Amino acid sequence: MLEVRDLVKHYQVVGSEPIRAVDGVSMSVAAGEFVALYGPSGSGKTTLLDLIAGLQPPDSGIVMVDGRDIVALSRRECEAYRSTTLGIIGQPQNLIPGALAIENASLKLWLTNARSAEATIEPLLDQLGLGDRLLHRTEQLSMGERQRVLIARALITNPTLVLADEPSGSLDTQRTNEVLGILREQCYQRGAAVVLATHDPRAAAFADQAHELRDGRLQEYVPHEPDQFPSSRLTR
Repeated sequence: MLEVRDLVKHYQVVGSEPIRAVDGVSMSVAAGEFVALYGPSGSGKTTLLDLIAGLQPPDSGIVMVDGRDIVALSRRECEAYRSTTLGIIGQPQNLIPGALAIENASLKLWLTNARSAEATIEPLLDQLGLGDRLLHRTEQLSMGERQRVLIARALITNPTLVLADEPSGSLDTQRTNEVLGILREQCYQRGAAVVLATHDPRAAAFADQAHELRDGRLQEYVPHEPDQFPSSRLTR
């Protein structure tokens, strides 16, 4: 479903050595598979997600999604790719201040000129446990509820690939388990591949497969205190 081969992205800093944000990364993710990229801030996780999303071009390498070379897409084709094939889950600050939960969740549908956007997304919000929070504004939602709104926004177009950048970054242990459990179950049901970037070992424990990213390179991930973490799989 997703195949990344020999991907490189370096940033030149005046008077200093280049920053090797992504330095020869290769990985693959199958349809319905949940893969975590674990690493500290500055390890290259967000840059790698941006390259997969077509938000910036690599210096070299290949990103294939459903057999299509994302690197070769035009700007317009990239926008269409992010609107349909791809679902992106960011941070709670990506929600529109003052907007209702259902308005925030419907944003992706409105951008693709879908009719009856709010009616379309309401059943998904209900599945995510937000049926009684549809008319609450961003500021009235807990961090866990805000993250579920972002999950709804990402999944409503039934993407085949979901990229999640630190979705548990502002959540406590209970909310992390709830939100990532919901994300994992929803994506398994839809057959969507997931790439989760995180510095939180609790989040990495939810993955079918985990890699550690340090200094732009993938290496073997060794779980921290694994007995404290939930099982990495659901019944599919």
